[in-house]
Amino acid sequence: MPLTDTALRNAKPGPKARRIYDSGGLYVEVAPSGGKWFRFKYHFGGKERRLSLGVYPDVSLAQARERRDEARRLLAEGTDPSTVPKAAKAKQQAQAETFELLARQWHEKFSIKWSPGHAARIMTSLQQDAFPWIGSKAIRSILPPEILSVARRVESRGAIETAHRLVGNIGMVFRYAVACGLADSDPTRDLRGAPWPMWRASARPRWRPCARTASPGARP
Repeated sequence: MPLTDTALRNAKPGPKARRIYDSGGLYVEVAPSGGKWFRFKYHFGGKERRLSLGVYPDVSLAQARERRDEARRLLAEGTDPSTVPKAAKAKQQAQAETFELLARQWHEKFSIKWSPGHAARIMTSLQQDAFPWIGSKAIRSILPPEILSVARRVESRGAIETAHRLVGNIGMVFRYAVACGLADSDPTRDLRGAPWPMWRASARPRWRPCARTASPGARP
């Protein structure tokens, strides 16, 4: 017989944990302390498993049934429902690890070695030229073309050396993130083959042309 909210509310604890069953694998575990946990019993990969669906009354009976139904839908698709919250949590954590967050952490840790003026210039550059474009992005999701686009905006102002330094600082942020296990690689390394017309022009040595040697018999 399906569980009712009244029966659940009035369920009394005993000397040992006991279960009150609903339907479709859903049951409530009543602890000796009086706590009531919704759980879903199911089989996956030939093994019996249990999934916690929340604590009553924070989670209502109707909500627990909805969560059970969602778990059953995942099972029908061949997915173990216990892995979904872990994947969602990992995704949420990755999204929270933004470029701006890691850049500020990097700056805080390394700026103690710099002069106050140098530290301020680096942060100002990041705030003005990087954070508005890639600051809110998860650091693992940022690709080389996005960093090149950031540098191009600075380059378009004629600030070639500023763009160069900005990319260098972005690279140091990524290498810090890699060392912390929060990024897989430094995408600025892949910009070495990118076309940088203005940058390359400014870096090209200004060699003076060699004086032409007059050919024999030529007029002076």
